[in-house]
Amino acid sequence: MTGPRLKIHTAAMAANEKWAAKQKFMEFLGQKNLRLTSQRQAIIDTVLGTEEHFTAEQLLDWSRRRDRSVSRATVYRTLTLLTESGLVREMDFGKHHKFYDPNYLDHPNHSHIICQDCDRIVEFDSEKIERLENEISHKLGFELKTQRLQITARCQELKKLGACRKKAC
Repeated sequence: MTGPRLKIHTAAMAANEKWAAKQKFMEFLGQKNLRLTSQRQAIIDTVLGTEEHFTAEQLLDWSRRRDRSVSRATVYRTLTLLTESGLVREMDFGKHHKFYDPNYLDHPNHSHIICQDCDRIVEFDSEKIERLENEISHKLGFELKTQRLQITARCQELKKLGACRKKAC
Protein backbone atom coordinates (compact mmCIF):
# COMPACT_ATOMS: atom_id res chain seq x y z
CA MET A 1 0.00 0.00 0.00
CA THR A 2 1.25 3.50 -0.75
CA GLY A 3 1.63 6.18 1.92
CA PRO A 4 -1.63 8.13 1.37
CA ARG A 5 -3.75 4.96 1.00
CA LEU A 6 -2.24 3.60 4.20
CA LYS A 7 -3.20 6.78 6.06
CA ILE A 8 -6.77 6.63 4.76
CA HIS A 9 -7.02 2.95 5.69
CA THR A 10 -5.67 3.69 9.17
CA ALA A 11 -8.10 6.58 9.62
CA ALA A 12 -10.99 4.35 8.54
CA MET A 13 -9.89 1.66 10.97
CA ALA A 14 -9.65 4.20 13.78
CA ALA A 15 -13.15 5.47 12.98
CA ASN A 16 -14.48 1.90 13.08
CA GLU A 17 -12.75 1.25 16.42
CA LYS A 18 -14.24 4.42 17.89
CA TRP A 19 -17.69 3.47 16.60
CA ALA A 20 -17.31 -0.02 18.12
CA ALA A 21 -16.17 1.47 21.44
CA LYS A 22 -19.14 3.82 21.45
CA GLN A 23 -21.50 0.91 20.69
CA LYS A 24 -19.93 -1.09 23.52
CA PHE A 25 -20.50 1.80 25.90
CA MET A 26 -24.09 2.29 24.76
CA GLU A 27 -24.75 -1.42 25.40
CA PHE A 28 -23.15 -1.04 28.83
CA LEU A 29 -25.46 1.91 29.58
CA GLY A 30 -28.45 -0.13 28.43
CA GLN A 31 -27.52 -2.96 30.81
CA LYS A 32 -27.55 -0.42 33.64
CA ASN A 33 -30.84 1.11 32.43
CA LEU A 34 -29.11 4.45 31.81
CA ARG A 35 -29.71 6.84 28.91
CA LEU A 36 -27.21 8.39 26.56
CA THR A 37 -27.89 12.05 27.40
CA SER A 38 -26.49 14.91 25.35
CA GLN A 39 -23.97 15.62 28.13
CA ARG A 40 -22.80 12.00 28.19
CA GLN A 41 -22.65 12.08 24.39
CA ALA A 42 -20.30 15.08 24.49
CA ILE A 43 -18.12 13.43 27.14
CA ILE A 44 -17.89 10.12 25.28
CA ASP A 45 -17.12 11.83 21.96
CA THR A 46 -14.41 13.82 23.71
CA VAL A 47 -12.85 10.73 25.29
CA LEU A 48 -12.98 8.80 22.02
CA GLY A 49 -11.49 11.80 20.22
CA THR A 50 -8.25 11.90 22.20
CA GLU A 51 -5.27 9.66 22.68
CA GLU A 52 -3.89 11.81 25.50
CA HIS A 53 -4.10 10.81 29.12
CA PHE A 54 -6.35 13.30 30.87
CA THR A 55 -7.70 14.37 34.22
CA ALA A 56 -11.37 14.80 35.05
CA GLU A 57 -10.90 18.58 34.99
CA GLN A 58 -9.33 18.45 31.52
CA LEU A 59 -12.19 16.27 30.33
CA LEU A 60 -14.68 18.77 31.75
CA ASP A 61 -12.98 21.62 29.90
CA TRP A 62 -12.74 19.71 26.61
CA SER A 63 -16.33 18.44 26.86
CA ARG A 64 -17.68 21.92 27.52
CA ARG A 65 -16.19 22.98 24.19
CA ARG A 66 -18.62 20.52 22.59
CA ASP A 67 -21.56 21.21 24.92
CA ARG A 68 -21.51 24.10 27.39
CA SER A 69 -24.12 22.38 29.56
CA VAL A 70 -21.76 19.53 30.59
CA SER A 71 -21.56 19.49 34.38
CA ARG A 72 -18.67 18.47 36.60
CA ALA A 73 -20.88 15.86 38.30
CA THR A 74 -21.80 14.28 34.95
CA VAL A 75 -18.12 14.10 33.97
CA TYR A 76 -17.25 12.27 37.20
CA ARG A 77 -20.25 9.90 36.93
CA THR A 78 -19.47 9.20 33.26
CA LEU A 79 -15.80 8.56 34.03
CA THR A 80 -16.89 5.97 36.57
CA LEU A 81 -19.07 4.32 33.94
CA LEU A 82 -16.33 4.45 31.29
CA THR A 83 -13.93 2.84 33.75
CA GLU A 84 -16.44 0.14 34.75
CA SER A 85 -17.10 -0.63 31.08
CA GLY A 86 -13.38 -1.08 30.40
CA LEU A 87 -13.13 1.71 27.84
CA VAL A 88 -10.74 3.79 29.95
CA ARG A 89 -8.41 2.98 32.83
CA GLU A 90 -8.05 5.12 35.91
CA MET A 91 -4.37 5.70 36.59
CA ASP A 92 -2.84 6.81 39.87
CA PHE A 93 0.56 8.33 39.23
CA GLY A 94 0.99 9.61 42.79
CA LYS A 95 -0.36 13.08 42.00
CA HIS A 96 -3.21 14.92 43.71
CA HIS A 97 -5.53 13.85 40.88
CA LYS A 98 -6.16 10.73 38.83
CA PHE A 99 -5.38 10.40 35.16
CA TYR A 100 -7.46 8.45 32.69
CA ASP A 101 -6.00 6.37 29.90
CA PRO A 102 -8.19 6.34 26.78
CA ASN A 103 -5.97 3.79 25.00
CA TYR A 104 -6.67 0.99 27.44
CA LEU A 105 -9.19 -0.88 25.31
CA ASP A 106 -6.90 -0.86 22.26
CA HIS A 107 -3.91 -2.33 24.10
CA PRO A 108 -4.35 -2.99 27.80
CA ASN A 109 -0.79 -4.11 28.48
CA HIS A 110 1.22 -1.00 27.77
CA SER A 111 3.53 0.84 30.14
CA HIS A 112 4.03 4.48 31.09
CA ILE A 113 6.85 6.87 31.84
CA ILE A 114 5.65 9.84 33.90
CA CYS A 115 7.74 12.99 34.08
CA GLN A 116 8.07 14.10 37.67
CA ASP A 117 8.65 17.69 36.53
CA CYS A 118 5.97 18.38 33.91
CA ASP A 119 3.51 15.47 34.35
CA ARG A 120 4.03 14.42 30.72
CA ILE A 121 2.95 10.81 30.22
CA VAL A 122 4.56 8.67 27.54
CA GLU A 123 3.20 5.25 26.64
CA PHE A 124 5.42 2.47 25.41
CA ASP A 125 5.32 -1.22 24.62
CA SER A 126 8.26 -3.55 25.08
CA GLU A 127 8.44 -7.15 23.95
CA LYS A 128 11.42 -7.65 26.28
CA ILE A 129 9.44 -6.48 29.29
CA GLU A 130 6.46 -8.61 28.24
CA ARG A 131 8.67 -11.71 27.93
CA LEU A 132 10.25 -10.98 31.32
CA GLU A 133 6.84 -10.53 32.98
CA ASN A 134 5.64 -13.82 31.50
CA GLU A 135 8.81 -15.58 32.57
CA ILE A 136 8.59 -14.27 36.14
CA SER A 137 4.87 -15.07 36.38
CA HIS A 138 5.38 -18.64 35.19
CA LYS A 139 8.37 -19.20 37.50
CA LEU A 140 6.21 -18.14 40.44
CA GLY A 141 3.28 -20.30 39.34
CA PHE A 142 1.02 -17.64 37.83
CA GLU A 143 -0.52 -16.98 34.45
CA LEU A 144 -0.13 -13.33 33.47
CA LYS A 145 -3.46 -11.60 32.73
CA THR A 146 -2.52 -7.92 32.66
CA GLN A 147 0.44 -5.84 33.65
CA ARG A 148 1.05 -2.22 34.50
CA LEU A 149 4.50 -0.72 34.64
CA GLN A 150 4.90 2.90 35.68
CA ILE A 151 8.29 4.56 35.53
CA THR A 152 8.74 7.94 37.16
CA ALA A 153 11.50 9.99 35.55
CA ARG A 154 12.74 13.53 35.07
CA CYS A 155 12.67 15.51 31.84
CA GLN A 156 15.95 15.69 29.97
CA GLU A 157 14.78 19.07 28.68
CA LEU A 158 14.53 20.43 32.22
CA LYS A 159 17.97 19.08 33.05
CA LYS A 160 19.54 20.60 29.91
CA LEU A 161 17.72 23.93 29.72
CA GLY A 162 16.70 24.54 33.33
CA ALA A 163 13.07 24.80 32.21
CA CYS A 164 10.56 22.55 30.50
CA ARG A 165 8.29 23.91 27.75
CA LYS A 166 5.70 21.27 28.66
CA LYS A 167 5.39 22.29 32.31
CA ALA A 168 2.32 24.33 33.13
CA CYS A 169 3.21 27.48 35.01
